Amino acid sequence: MTSTRPDDRIASALRFAAELVAWVATPWALAGRSWPLAALSVVALIGLPTLFATPGDKAHVIIAAPGWATILLVLLQLVAAVVSSWLAWPAWVAVPVTLLAAATLVTERRRWRWLTSADRLAG
Repeated sequence: MTSTRPDDRIASALRFAAELVAWVATPWALAGRSWPLAALSVVALIGLPTLFATPGDKAHVIIAAPGWATILLVLLQLVAAVVSSWLAWPAWVAVPVTLLAAATLVTERRRWRWLTSADRLAG
């Protein structure tokens, strides 16, 4: 029996907020070193999750990826948000970003268990 995707509205909202931070903070942190690298970071942070998705996790999948790949892409976003916020902004901004990423990790656990479960693909 195929397991259904868990309801993750809170996790999705936190994940999206962290992604937005990564999309802003990463090029901001890289802009002083290299404008092309800053632009490439945005392309990678937005483009990779757009292209690669796990079937059943998103409504439209361009290139099917296993669950562990989706998890790695989320981790990439979270690490980018935290590291870049500490490099680009003062601590009073970076601390809440770090807390946002930590909360995202906690709320993502159910989805990640589902993404890596063997019965997700059974049917």
